[in-house]
Amino acid sequence: MAQAAQLSSIDSASAEAQRIFLLQKSAYRNQPYPPLVDRVAQLDKLEQMLLTNTDSITAAISSDFGHRSATETKLLEIFGNLSAIRDTRKHLKKWMKPQRRRTALMFATGKNRLIPQPKGIVGISTPWNYPLYLSIGPVVSALAAGNRCMVKLATNSQHLCKLLQQLCEESLGEDTVAFLPGVSGNEFSSLPFDHIIYTGSAESGRTVMKSAAENLCPVTLELGGKSPVVICDDFDLEEAARRLLYTKFMNAGQTCVAPDYLFLPKDKVDTFVEYARKVVSERYPNTDEDAYTSVIDTRSFNRLRQTLDDAVAKGGQAINLTGNDFNAKLKKFPPHILVKPSADMIIMQEEIFGPILPILTYDSIDEVLNYVNDRDRPLGFYIFTHDKVIQEKVLYETMSGGITINHCAFHVFQHDLPFGGIGASGMGHYHGHEGFLELSKLRPVFTFPALGKPDLFYPPYTDFHSKLFNWLNKLRF
Repeated sequence: MAQAAQLSSIDSASAEAQRIFLLQKSAYRNQPYPPLVDRVAQLDKLEQMLLTNTDSITAAISSDFGHRSATETKLLEIFGNLSAIRDTRKHLKKWMKPQRRRTALMFATGKNRLIPQPKGIVGISTPWNYPLYLSIGPVVSALAAGNRCMVKLATNSQHLCKLLQQLCEESLGEDTVAFLPGVSGNEFSSLPFDHIIYTGSAESGRTVMKSAAENLCPVTLELGGKSPVVICDDFDLEEAARRLLYTKFMNAGQTCVAPDYLFLPKDKVDTFVEYARKVVSERYPNTDEDAYTSVIDTRSFNRLRQTLDDAVAKGGQAINLTGNDFNAKLKKFPPHILVKPSADMIIMQEEIFGPILPILTYDSIDEVLNYVNDRDRPLGFYIFTHDKVIQEKVLYETMSGGITINHCAFHVFQHDLPFGGIGASGMGHYHGHEGFLELSKLRPVFTFPALGKPDLFYPPYTDFHSKLFNWLNKLRF
């Protein structure tokens, strides 16, 4: 009986997804190129929706987590999206303007334009760790480009999904933006979207690409990975600790661009650990309290415990930075540092996605770069140094989705920089102007010159065409 009810629910969610897709398809056909005033109005409504419902959104996300720091939700997710909306709205008129492009010399009196036009319906599929930021952010880019959006949140984000379903229907209309509770990942990615933005694991990303390929649908993938941090001798160690530990332990380490492992000079490990104890104890004196976020679910909590136990069993030294106990009931996992990690440990093979920071040591920067380059390209790379030579060396001898110098992860919040991975950490970009371009068809338009002589090229071909070929090359057309 229960299984039958579950299947019925899945069928209902699938039918609802099909209904909304057809509704948005019809709306797109009726207005394939929304004018600037309409796009700005949609962004205004989205901004007001977030401002008016800040507390409800914060509560819904916390319910999905078991507990989510309200301050982190407001600063990282709600304000992050509000800021993106405001920046997009400020520049949208310029972005929408057709670009003039030069014409080939032999068609000099003709005209070339490049017009950014909406692709149509954008499917957005997001994980649970930043469910608002990673769904509304792409919606901003999609609306700016004139598209319609259908959004699937993770199974662990259904309180938020149901709330946003209601709010978006009231504010924007489901023919413009629709959140879909209960729809499966396979069903969602199989819809014939005009573009898909997927954030999640590399394994699921491959599945999304396969489904999208059936419809020849372009995809943007943001897949995470093991993002390294390097602290060099010249940078103040305590200040580096204060900066990187913020981005490591916010959201209890459940951040796709979080520092995954740290490289330190060999003689600085003990000092760094002492600074880390001091900093983390000041910020999270009691990890059971509201300032510290829960691990998303029991399965993830147990995975992190097993990951740490595996490391200790293989010779690693686990250091609890607060001294607080693990709280399985609240799913609170205290911040840890792992000293002496080895390659055979799970923690060095898989993305951690939790509040554990392994520390590796190095003698030269080349040693670090070789280590990083021998592995999958990460989503982020973080280097702490004032030495411009080392900065340039890291920039031009490694590859990652993005890089922050002298902090971690803050490149994500720069509106005039694109965000995206490369290789195993993803493909494509969104945010800001690049997000607008990613979700637009840059349509080339050539107007043939009134005084043109196209018949010169027409058959039947004669000796004249051979002379024409030689003449055109001689004149360097």
